[in-house]
Amino acid sequence: MKWAKNLVLKFIDLLFYSNFWIALCAMAMALQTQLLLTNALHGFALPAFIFFGTLFLYALHRIVGLEKVKEFQDHGRFLVISSYKNHIVIYAGISVVAALFFFLKLQRTTQLAILLPAIISLFYVLPVFKNKKRLRDLSYVKIFLIALVWPAITVVLPALELPHSPFYFLALMGVEKFFFLLAITLPFDIRDLEIDRYNNVRTIPTRIGVDASIRLAQCFLFLSLLCALLSFYLGWYSFNTLIGLLIALSITALLIQFSRTAKHDYYFTGFLDGTMALQFAVVYLIYYTTGL
Repeated sequence: MKWAKNLVLKFIDLLFYSNFWIALCAMAMALQTQLLLTNALHGFALPAFIFFGTLFLYALHRIVGLEKVKEFQDHGRFLVISSYKNHIVIYAGISVVAALFFFLKLQRTTQLAILLPAIISLFYVLPVFKNKKRLRDLSYVKIFLIALVWPAITVVLPALELPHSPFYFLALMGVEKFFFLLAITLPFDIRDLEIDRYNNVRTIPTRIGVDASIRLAQCFLFLSLLCALLSFYLGWYSFNTLIGLLIALSITALLIQFSRTAKHDYYFTGFLDGTMALQFAVVYLIYYTTGL
């Protein structure tokens, strides 16, 4: 059965480190926005654009990032990523063409709104600043850029494709996702402590320590829950939607708590990133079993 285990591990490595998993998570967050705004899923062009756009950006990030971690390429996830480098280059080429195809199918307003987060995302991964630095290499910037750009792409863009999205509901949902993303991104900074120190990048965990960072992440998650409770109080979320989000956030809280002792990258790339898709999966399941 050893061959079967190796086959499964190779599939998981391909899923995670060729960036299909994170692209699926981004698409799931956009679909969740559609579902929560209208109780239905609308169109395929934008979710497909978000999937292929994320696949391209993360492929670019992997390729550029390998040059920044040469001292770590002989072990862990970097060894796996190096072995998939040719795959990643091919996926980057295919995904940028596919993203452009679906981009042309979007409304003009949506296309214009994409430009700013797209430019920020490119500067996040490309070494365009002094000493070949990227936006993510600037101290304390990385986590907040992620928490700002992801809601812009997965909350604002889906809303623009829908008619008459309530502004205040949309704003509150964006804040909810902002705090959620801060919460699940902090453990990645804990995972990357050694690398960030090597690259002289200061992050929240390098400043306040691991335990305090975990507590801060839980505070961010609690603020996300408060936003969901406020949406329920204002009548924008149904009770069943709130229950679904509460289940997903509770699982996320446990994953954050245990991340301080997690060693394998599957825990972060698989489980913590997967909490983005988990919210959509739980809410979608409740919708089709109870009608929201």
